[in-house]
Amino acid sequence: MKTYQSFAKALLTLLGTDTAVRIRVEGYMPLSIESIGTSADGNRLISICHYGEQHGDLMRDPDMVFELFTHGEASAAEPLSFQNDYMGVFQEVYRYDKFGKKTHVKTRLKAELKSFARTWFINLKEQGFLGETAIRERLT
Repeated sequence: MKTYQSFAKALLTLLGTDTAVRIRVEGYMPLSIESIGTSADGNRLISICHYGEQHGDLMRDPDMVFELFTHGEASAAEPLSFQNDYMGVFQEVYRYDKFGKKTHVKTRLKAELKSFARTWFINLKEQGFLGETAIRERLT
């Protein structure tokens, strides 16, 4: 659970009090963070994404969606999906019923996305996206 709590802390730090921001750090692709709605359980969904461009089209490289929830008194964030447009990949950890409720978990994918997200957040911190010199652009 500590890993999910660290994801929530990073996402909430990146997003701040805004609903959508773009963060720029010299030498790296811009990072977009956006609150994209709520899950069927009423939990906040947050997307974090690097966008590239190919033939004038925006390409996710990658995009991950996290579900923010409360665990005890702490916030936690679980990765739900991964998308990379350059690779033609879209993966979801859960299957859902017609009401949006989780019905099945893909445990291997869940572990893979948790590991990827852990590495990505470490890299974002090292690259300066969580630092004071990062340039934040409020989108909404």
